[in-house]
Amino acid sequence: FILSKFNPVIKTCEDVTLIKLMNVPSDMVFIGEVFGKIAELSVDVNMISLSEKSNRSVLAFTVKDDDFIKTVEYTSKLKDGSVKPIVSSGNCIISIVDVAMENAPGVAARVFKTLAEANVQIMLITTSESQISVLVTRADFDDAVDSLSRQFV
Repeated sequence: FILSKFNPVIKTCEDVTLIKLMNVPSDMVFIGEVFGKIAELSVDVNMISLSEKSNRSVLAFTVKDDDFIKTVEYTSKLKDGSVKPIVSSGNCIISIVDVAMENAPGVAARVFKTLAEANVQIMLITTSESQISVLVTRADFDDAVDSLSRQFV
C-alpha cells in the first residue's frame, strides 16, 4: 500500500474486562438475546469475537471494568449455568485507525509483527476496513503503544 497516504491515529481505552463465554449454543437468536440483555443492563460492549466448535461456541467480548460484575452475574446464569464465563479484567484496547487502510494489504501483518517484536501478548483482535484493535494486558500496554507509535506515527 502507499505509505504516504497512510496517516494512522492510535486510540486507547484502559480498564477493560475480557469476558469469554464458554459452551455457548451456536444459535444467533440466543446470542442476540444475550447482547440484548447486556444492553438492558446499560453495559456498553466494545470488541466481540465468536469462534465455533461443532454446535457450541466461544463468545468473547469486552466491557468496561466497572461493568464486569453485573455482566458476569447475568452471563453465569445462562442456560442454567452451563455457559461458563471466564473473566480477565484490567486490560487495555489499542486501535490503529486510518481510512487509508481500506484496500491496503499488510497493515495487520505490521501490527502483529511490531507487537511480537515487543513481546506483547494479544488477547483479542477485531478489525474493520479502517481499524485494527487489539486487547492487551495492562502490563504490556506501554510497550505496545510505544512500539506501535514508532512503527506507525
